[in-house]
Amino acid sequence: MPDPEAPEEQAPALSPRRRQLLDAALHVITDEGLRGLTHRAVDRRAGLPEGSCSAYLRTRAALEAALTEYVAAALLADVNALAEQLRCTLEDGGEAAGVEGALELFERWVDQRELLVARLELTMAATRDDALAQLLADHRSRLVEIVATIMEATGKEHSAARAEALVASYDGILLAALLKPDDQRRTFLTRSLELLGTSLAAHEPA
Repeated sequence: MPDPEAPEEQAPALSPRRRQLLDAALHVITDEGLRGLTHRAVDRRAGLPEGSCSAYLRTRAALEAALTEYVAAALLADVNALAEQLRCTLEDGGEAAGVEGALELFERWVDQRELLVARLELTMAATRDDALAQLLADHRSRLVEIVATIMEATGKEHSAARAEALVASYDGILLAALLKPDDQRRTFLTRSLELLGTSLAAHEPA
């Protein structure tokens, strides 16, 4: 089990230009899907001269891989921040505040849907691309470890299998929430998280 107090490995910092290009790519794939993700489309979205994206990411495969890392790292950073928030609130006896933090994170992801939609598009691409699949698998393993740590910190029965099931269940909840009308999302997320927490509180099958 990873130690929540241990320092985390830091990915190399992105240059301002590379970040600008990847942020533009994030919006392109959200608005136009994976088929619309081209170097020219990224240049246009970033407001940069044609050829700027290809100067940094020469091939489509390089662009997709870099965007996959960018999206996965952003989501992972949010979950890391939630884990730290939970650790602090639990130390103060404020578990309810931690649960509210999880709800707020999910709402933000759904309302600012770029990260979730891009991840869905890239996940579908990864079913046909072994390199992308490996990138997503590596980030998912780290996410499962963080969730297992959160479960342990909140006193819930935990294991790698439970954490992996929880992550998969969250994926489904988030996808369903994307399709809900704006005025129904919070109620749906609250109810779903409560039901999921209850179901995972049971003992694991033998």
